Amino acid sequence: MASTFGVIMAGGTGTRFWPLSRATRPKQLLPLAGSHGSLLRETQRRIASLIPPEQTLVVTSEALAAQTRAELPELPPENVLAEPVGRNTAPCVGWAASVIARTAPDAVMTVLPADHHIADERAFTSVLSRAIDAARDGDMVTVGIKPTRPETGYGYVELGEELAPSVFRARRFVEKPDELRARQFLTAGRFLWNSGMFFFRADALLGAVRQHLPGLGDLLGQYDEAAKRGEELALVRSTYASMPDVSIDHGVMEKAARVAVVPGDFGWSDVGSWTSAWELADHDEQNNALIGEVIAVDTRGSYVRGGKNKVIAVIGLDDIVVVDTDDALLVMPRSRSQDVRAVVNALKAQKRNEQL
Repeated sequence: MASTFGVIMAGGTGTRFWPLSRATRPKQLLPLAGSHGSLLRETQRRIASLIPPEQTLVVTSEALAAQTRAELPELPPENVLAEPVGRNTAPCVGWAASVIARTAPDAVMTVLPADHHIADERAFTSVLSRAIDAARDGDMVTVGIKPTRPETGYGYVELGEELAPSVFRARRFVEKPDELRARQFLTAGRFLWNSGMFFFRADALLGAVRQHLPGLGDLLGQYDEAAKRGEELALVRSTYASMPDVSIDHGVMEKAARVAVVPGDFGWSDVGSWTSAWELADHDEQNNALIGEVIAVDTRGSYVRGGKNKVIAVIGLDDIVVVDTDDALLVMPRSRSQDVRAVVNALKAQKRNEQL
């Protein structure tokens, strides 16, 4: 599709998958969720049938730019946009839109996180094609995931009227609900998980940014002028920290007048914790996910991941996560997977930078 660009958001910092993920090699650069390549590579591969590499941009941090280029050598090096500091997704997407609009202002942008897992890639491609078509007339479009449980960790979007086959008006976005509301949403059948995937024309997105985030819009305009003089990167380095720290969801999508939703049901996971990694991995007859040289005796429902040149033996474990690396070992109940950040925070407090 000549008028379609891909934008992959790859600025994650790697806290939820410690000790495997580190600041210098975060989640998107790791082979998680049973994938053979990194999550970033899998994301780019999945969209390659719709969007060629030369029209795919990746926004990451300066610290990860070299690794990102090495991970995706088919992309032109200049297609990796390196943020000097992380400023949430609105600046990330806005900068990419600005770059794209300089040559193709009416191009449709397909904006995807770098660290999701998709089980049914054929269904995923079909949904993306539908969302791209829905965005061509200027609508802001998101993909909503059909919920499988009363999840309290995701935002939701409520479906309104049907605009076209399997394309609906977004009635409203809803913040992460408590369990009672999540159960009500599941029963109602018209609420979908907000996937964090977005589709819009570059000029439409920039217009919405100027309307709803004028400070960001002003800076992006300065970047355009600096690019004409070959001075964009210097200006980015000196001004990016002043960008608003706001997500594209809150800053633009929730305020835009024309937002559409395409429902998706393709085995989606945001791979948000070690529990997610356990769910997506291959299991043995005792429901264990064993990666590396692992011997499991009388063990059930556990995730055990070893490093190189070491046998990991576990006995009598139920629903436990064990992750061993050269310089760190994590052991916890699977139910406490969201608490890994507490370990990272403790390491920061102790200034244990070599383990971060």
